[in-house]
Amino acid sequence: MTTYAIGDVQGCASALSALLEHVGFSASRDRLWFVGDMVNRGPQSLEVLRYVRSLGDRAVTVLGNHDIHLIACAAGLARRRADDSFDDVLGAPDRDELVDWLRFRPMVHAEDEYFVVHAGLLPSWSTARAQDLAAEVEHELRVKRYREFLAELYGSRPAAWSDALRGMDRLRVIVNAMTRMRFVSADGVMEFATKGETSRAPPGYMPWFDVPGRASRDATMVTGHWSALGLRVRPDLLALDTGCVWGGTLTAVRLEDRRVYQLPCAAVGRPVEPR
Repeated sequence: MTTYAIGDVQGCASALSALLEHVGFSASRDRLWFVGDMVNRGPQSLEVLRYVRSLGDRAVTVLGNHDIHLIACAAGLARRRADDSFDDVLGAPDRDELVDWLRFRPMVHAEDEYFVVHAGLLPSWSTARAQDLAAEVEHELRVKRYREFLAELYGSRPAAWSDALRGMDRLRVIVNAMTRMRFVSADGVMEFATKGETSRAPPGYMPWFDVPGRASRDATMVTGHWSALGLRVRPDLLALDTGCVWGGTLTAVRLEDRRVYQLPCAAVGRPVEPR
């Protein structure tokens, strides 16, 4: 059995299909880990959701910010953006089944030395602590009153974690760290305005994974979300968002030996040679 971790698909079903063919994926033998943002901005969100759902337990996907945005829009609780491209999902006959399946996806996934989360973890959170916090959000998404949670989710405050946080402030920090964070201060204050390369970090801030002494450094973090960061492969980090939807590449890493496979999304069918 082989496990492939795959970067942000964002509705690029044709690229995903071509990449899986290139790596020789077998649904009866192998597994896929998706780092979130399966939908939006690309043209085939419906096809992506149907395919990944059809894989059953052969696929693990954590929730990204675009996935949560689709759930909120389907519930009528978020304002549609001009560049949203999931009308195919919202108009599908199996829309409710797909959205319900999506809201039951986990926020994080931990297995062996790997920890999958869409964006990142705050410096003070160990992987064990993060799993507990993720479970709080997962509960709110899965209960019948989930619309009440989504109605108050949007926003960037508070910008830092405190064990004293309660209610929506607490849940919002967890979601924002796990699905939106890029830059953070050494004491855990998140900054959401900057989205570019690491060289553009505001004064006093740094990429979340470079904070000295972060509590999750004992695991290899498998992440997406940050297309300007590009592929990063190091002992404690596999950052896999390589901007497929922007004409970059779709990336897969075979976890057993960390071999990297990439497919240019602007020219599906001409894969980059494995690293």
